[in-house]
Amino acid sequence: MADGDRIEFRMLDHASVGDDTVSFRLEDGTTVKVKVTLERVGIATNYRNPDGTAHYAVNTAVKVYVIPSDKKFTMPKSQVAGNAPPDRQPSHIT
Repeated sequence: MADGDRIEFRMLDHASVGDDTVSFRLEDGTTVKVKVTLERVGIATNYRNPDGTAHYAVNTAVKVYVIPSDKKFTMPKSQVAGNAPPDRQPSHIT
């Protein structure tokens, strides 16, 4: 690909404005939370949109959390500290 065929971007710092999570309550009492984050944002330094406006590249991540109404969950006993070999211990359980 020739250099003239490449668009160069300058990375932009960003900060969240307002809440980054939207919550929904389902009729069975389950809560669904959707969180959107920006992973990387850049503005083109050698290209503009056909209408003359700035051209951005935006990478996002969407995380969905489903929380049952009884707020219960299960996990294998092998993941409980003391039940798994030391090299298989979850990092968040001590």
